[in-house]
Amino acid sequence: MSHTAHIPSHRKPRRSASKMALRAGVAGGVLSTLAVAAAAGTATAAEPVTETIEMPTLTTDLSTQIAQSAEATQQTADSYELRAEQDAAAVKAAKQAKEDQAQAEAKAKAKAKAEAAAKKKAEEERASRSTERTTLSAAGSSASTADAPAPASGSVGSVIGFLKAQLGDAYVMGASGPNAWDCSSLVQAAFKQAGVDLPRVSQDQSVAGTPVSLSNVQVGDILYWGGAGSAYHVGVYIGNGQYLDAANPGKGVVIQDLSGYPADGAVRVL
Repeated sequence: MSHTAHIPSHRKPRRSASKMALRAGVAGGVLSTLAVAAAAGTATAAEPVTETIEMPTLTTDLSTQIAQSAEATQQTADSYELRAEQDAAAVKAAKQAKEDQAQAEAKAKAKAKAEAAAKKKAEEERASRSTERTTLSAAGSSASTADAPAPASGSVGSVIGFLKAQLGDAYVMGASGPNAWDCSSLVQAAFKQAGVDLPRVSQDQSVAGTPVSLSNVQVGDILYWGGAGSAYHVGVYIGNGQYLDAANPGKGVVIQDLSGYPADGAVRVL
């Protein structure tokens, strides 16, 4: 035996191949585990990105589409409602127009009927007055009055008959018959029936004959109001304290009492 055999060797013992393989396998496993963990961590870290970026974008787009669809639906509903209101208004307007037209036609018919009735009545009244005038004129040519006999120059009866035939005619300033008169045109036309031509206006008629006092006035005398030569109104005395004249637009041709409107003077032409 060698004298150095009992001295321990200072060299590290060699590692066996099996231990080295084991260590390599463990290291590879650790690295694989780390790689898997890293991949898992990467995947896990990527998921919040998808949740915070992609999902809100999809949600916003969907909300916008829903809002737009709701707005379009509301607009359509409003359009239908407006159309319905317009149609109802058009129907109502057409109905009202039809009613108005019917009322207008009814009023027009009523007016035409009233005008026709008034025209017929006026024609009948004119015919009646014409007949009355003819009768009175014929009777007056030979009649006399109780107050005064008819003078040879004319007939008081024809004057009075003509005047009474005009009762109810209108008063119109400047008119001279046959259905409207003023005061002097009526007096002039009446005395023309007896063959007496009088001036046209009241001023001249008030001095056309012989002046008589009002206490001695007779049927057929001309009465005047105002001064002689400047009279503003005339009429004819018909007896019993009454006179006949074309009074004014409100009364027309009427019979009135001298006591209510005393004359200022009188003249006699027959």
